[in-house]
Amino acid sequence: MDERREPEDLTTRARIRDVAMLQFAQLGEKGATIRGIAKAAGVSPALVQHHFKNKAALREACDAYAIDAIRRVKEEALSGGMANPNFLQIAMQTALPVQQYMARALVDDSDAARALFDDAVTFAEDILTRGTPDTRSPTTDDLHAYAAVITAMNFGLVVLNEHLSRALGSDILTKEGYPRLALALIDIHTDNLFTPELEAQSRAALQKLRDADA
Repeated sequence: MDERREPEDLTTRARIRDVAMLQFAQLGEKGATIRGIAKAAGVSPALVQHHFKNKAALREACDAYAIDAIRRVKEEALSGGMANPNFLQIAMQTALPVQQYMARALVDDSDAARALFDDAVTFAEDILTRGTPDTRSPTTDDLHAYAAVITAMNFGLVVLNEHLSRALGSDILTKEGYPRLALALIDIHTDNLFTPELEAQSRAALQKLRDADA
């Protein structure tokens, strides 16, 4: 993963989207407003509506960015990225804010939340079907159900982040608390999905992250 941001992410449109993700995460879809997002981004409401016609279109853009960001991080992690000692630090800069957004977005009873989950299931099934050099093919007669349950388990950790953070004694959506969660997930998934090489690379990267914050 390149540490530099994509050119699109340097634009006013991207800055508004990033602020909107924080507002949606903190206030929910109903609580966030075009006016509040504009104020937080330091722009006028008219400029927000110039880039995004309305709040629904802005939410759709946030969802699309969240799914794409998670896809890029997971694809690279499962295709040799964990061998790069700087990968995890860079990936977390992208993934943790996105997970904070998704923790709130997924509990909304909305078409957007349903589409977000369904798209994630499709992605999980696709990557399990294609496979990667560092993962095993799962043993299952129903790959779609397997992908759906794995997706629900992963999203469930984010949705229940407050309870899980309390149980583990540290916020799992921060670089201080995430390593313990991630190491537990490696313990759970190693026998079914991870090769020994990916397991070793992941543990080394997480330990480095822990040591940096010690």
